[in-house]
Amino acid sequence: MRAHLPILPVLLSLAGALLLPLVGLATRRAAWSLAVASAGAATLAAAAGLVDVLVRGTQRYPVGGWPPPWGIELVLDPLSAFMATSVSGVSTLALLGAGAGVAAGVGAPVFYALALIALTGFLGMIASGDLFNVFVFLEIASISSYALVASGGGAALVAGFRYVVLGTVGASFYLLGVGLLYALTGTLNMADLAARLPAVADSPLFVGGVAFVVIGLAIKMGLFPLHGWLPDAYTYAPNAVSTLLAPVGTKAAAYALARTLLYVLRPEGLPVNATVAWAGGAAVLAGGVMAARQVDSRRLLAYSSVSQLGYIALGLGLANAPALAGAYFHVLNHALMKAALFMVVGAAGLQGRGPALRTLGLGPAMPVTTVCAVVAALSMVGVPPVGGFFSKWYLLQGAIEAGQPLLAAVVLVGTLLALVYMYRLTESVWFPAPAGRGAAPEAPAPVLVALLLLTVAMVAAGLANAPIVTRILAPAAAR
Repeated sequence: MRAHLPILPVLLSLAGALLLPLVGLATRRAAWSLAVASAGAATLAAAAGLVDVLVRGTQRYPVGGWPPPWGIELVLDPLSAFMATSVSGVSTLALLGAGAGVAAGVGAPVFYALALIALTGFLGMIASGDLFNVFVFLEIASISSYALVASGGGAALVAGFRYVVLGTVGASFYLLGVGLLYALTGTLNMADLAARLPAVADSPLFVGGVAFVVIGLAIKMGLFPLHGWLPDAYTYAPNAVSTLLAPVGTKAAAYALARTLLYVLRPEGLPVNATVAWAGGAAVLAGGVMAARQVDSRRLLAYSSVSQLGYIALGLGLANAPALAGAYFHVLNHALMKAALFMVVGAAGLQGRGPALRTLGLGPAMPVTTVCAVVAALSMVGVPPVGGFFSKWYLLQGAIEAGQPLLAAVVLVGTLLALVYMYRLTESVWFPAPAGRGAAPEAPAPVLVALLLLTVAMVAAGLANAPIVTRILAPAAAR
């Protein structure tokens, strides 16, 4: 079993996706249970892989028994195992809390099948040790994500079309860059590329390949100013879709950017890292300002994602040990808090509230939901002991260590902006709804369970930040 740990999470989520249409024909009610079970099994397999990697070291898996560089290779190391566990774990909780919302809107079997296909794509991107295989899984995840966003109809169709167009541009850029690198080196295996590229780093093909790959993945992760698809997609998609895609979809692309840029391409003579870092800083500020101006809770959360993704890019661009640890840690923290906040908005929608801030008020009638929203907002701002504080702290250390006081100031200003837009959201959640709307009951039990688990995970990530960073992320940051 240990030998198959790199591919097991991908296979488990894919198996669930293939079984779901058959289960949906028999009984629609079982679709939710199968989806949660499949994602949960993938999470357990990913967690087992993480433990195995920490104890025994990196594991490589030649698909079909074909050794690299001729065959496709999957790689399980501290970084990929951590990302796979984070993405699959948060996806499981998002699906756990999606039941009531999906039953009220999107067709259940179709939604859950597409969700598991998207999860398969995300996990495949993370596990892949081959640049072209990353593209294959990237498109598997993207196509299912397009369909999920457009499933809301109306404005969601327009948002989905924009997502398709810009996503296709991003994928085309990435594939063109991979083609240039293959023409230069004759290999697509990441480890083989990393060994061959230093000898040809002065070639125009290398410069073009790096530029196309980085721009393509930046579009896919929604990095400012290439984020045009993201606000409408998260705003108009069904809430169950936003709760799934907003926390993990862009993180898989961010991981692919980190893996290719920092561990494969390593463009030492090009200003790529600095460009990514300053684009991240611009995203922190621009996304924060736009989020603070919104009157729709979903759009506020969408622009906050633009800002929070900026922190991840800033850390990747600085590329020193504390900055990388902060960026990787923020992948987990942002996934947890964004899933919780979109789930809160969805719970309010089930009771006829929102999504406009002025009508979102839950008040004392939904105390557990409200408290979970407050904890997630505190993590977004960066208040200890929740996890968001510590990822920002490591990013601040990284900016200071790199001699970048302006980027350190960006981290602090971004925190103040987060305080503004999260105060607006929590104020609208905390205070009762306008008179005449009636008292809302608490969120459905599966939603409450998912929210509580997300909240506990946020606090636990903060309290356990030291062992997470020293045991998992520090080795991952050591390039």
